Amino acid sequence: MAASTIDKIVDSIGALTAIELSELKTALEDKFGVTAAAPAMGMMMAAPTAAAAEVEEKTSFDVVLTGSGETKLQVIKVVRELTGLGLKEAKDLVDGAPQPLKQGVTKDEADSIKAQVAEAGGTVEIK
Repeated sequence: MAASTIDKIVDSIGALTAIELSELKTALEDKFGVTAAAPAMGMMMAAPTAAAAEVEEKTSFDVVLTGSGETKLQVIKVVRELTGLGLKEAKDLVDGAPQPLKQGVTKDEADSIKAQVAEAGGTVEIK
């Protein structure tokens, strides 16, 4: 079937009312001997995946420094303020990016850290 034919069919279906769609569904089921309803016992509802559950329930975030940009000294200063590290440790952290900056923080704190590092010219990723 040509794409323009499919587009015409989709446009026609899109113009139908709810009652007309219901009648179309019934007509298609009758013509092809199928049903649009899920089998009562044949199909179990899938449980949410662990990843989906984690996204919904996540309350602790890790902030990872991904780069210092062109203002490395400013980023080192911000890293020192945020972490309490000494100058050498903060410089090593920035030089070794990507590196965890803070772990187990709230979403608000992670967003605040991201904004501070971005203002200094660096980049972070919240995980």
